[in-house]
Amino acid sequence: MRQLAEFLPSSPRYGWARNAVRPGHAAVSRLSPAIRHRLVTEEEVAAAVLEEYPLERVEKLVQEVYWRRYWKSWLSLRPEVWTNFLTSLDVIQQEGGAELIERATRAELGNAVIDHFARELVETGYLHNHARMWFAAWWVHEARLPWEAGAAFFYQHLLDGDPASNTLSWRWVAGLQTPGKTYLARRANLEKYLAPELLESLGEGLAAFEDPVPYLPLPPIPASVTRATLPSSPINDALPAGLWIHEEDLSPENSWLGKLDFTAVIVTGHATAWSRFGFPSAKTGWLKSALADASLRAARHWKMDAPVLIASDLTARLIEWARDNGVSQITTLRPEAGPLDDALPALQSALDAAGIRLALADRPRDLELRPLATGGFFRFWETMKQRGLLPLDAVQTSHRGL
Repeated sequence: MRQLAEFLPSSPRYGWARNAVRPGHAAVSRLSPAIRHRLVTEEEVAAAVLEEYPLERVEKLVQEVYWRRYWKSWLSLRPEVWTNFLTSLDVIQQEGGAELIERATRAELGNAVIDHFARELVETGYLHNHARMWFAAWWVHEARLPWEAGAAFFYQHLLDGDPASNTLSWRWVAGLQTPGKTYLARRANLEKYLAPELLESLGEGLAAFEDPVPYLPLPPIPASVTRATLPSSPINDALPAGLWIHEEDLSPENSWLGKLDFTAVIVTGHATAWSRFGFPSAKTGWLKSALADASLRAARHWKMDAPVLIASDLTARLIEWARDNGVSQITTLRPEAGPLDDALPALQSALDAAGIRLALADRPRDLELRPLATGGFFRFWETMKQRGLLPLDAVQTSHRGL
């Protein structure tokens, strides 16, 4: 929360300053890794900003915060989009995609601008959003490389790498997310927003952005809603319950679960996914720090040890933990569409066989926003405002008369 507090004075400047790609990225909050893993929620960030400023002064910033929630909601309604990405990625990697991702990791893609951003991503785990768009546009439309491999490269290294926002943003650039719309990186745009010192050093790579042409190898097929509702898995209050905190939501104490008592608490990292997607040590190190932070907060909140478990045999270790602690129900916040959600059916089957119940809890605001993601973001945003789903209660008092 300290990082959020430090950024608040810059919030009103975000709308006009955010597009500039400058060393250090002072115009943006850099909170995305924390939001992605819910060390802080979208509502907490929006509430902090709106406590200080009226919505009209910071609307662009608050919108950008909720883009992440919109993408998660959109993918939750259409999980096959994620599954199809994984299937295509497996084929691409068998046909040389793995070497392509290695070339990107070594910053050997052959364009000075793109190799600069590849190097920055690998070294820092972060890229400015504008740089991400330029990179993806060059990858898809100029180099005509498979978007799935580019998305995998980003997901591998970005600290805020998210199955929803990363995958769907790459689809959008490629013209698959919104039929009829692609994103092209133009030289004039790079020259307008790149720092002068970067323009000077990367000038030889700008020619590739001179006359971009969209590349659409296949006509896009609109994705249909296939999971309009989520499977119900209510908590049974009569059973001794343990709390499972996972990397998809690392602050359950600020959800309604924070009011419940548990027999035991455990915090886990999804080592199988880390290995499958080749997360580098810098990213796994960051994740381990986030898990340790969640463990400390959970231990303080529930007044008991909250050990951290990072193991490839997650199911077996959860069953062992439950039995050791007399737990017959494991309660957890439902993971979003992605690797952990993919693992749930097998996990639930194994728990059932062991006589242990899995109860999936949802944050109420997530359930309210999820059905709004049937169309584009701005319809989602306007509906949010109309239904009073922004944290504006305190603002109505603090900004009255402004």
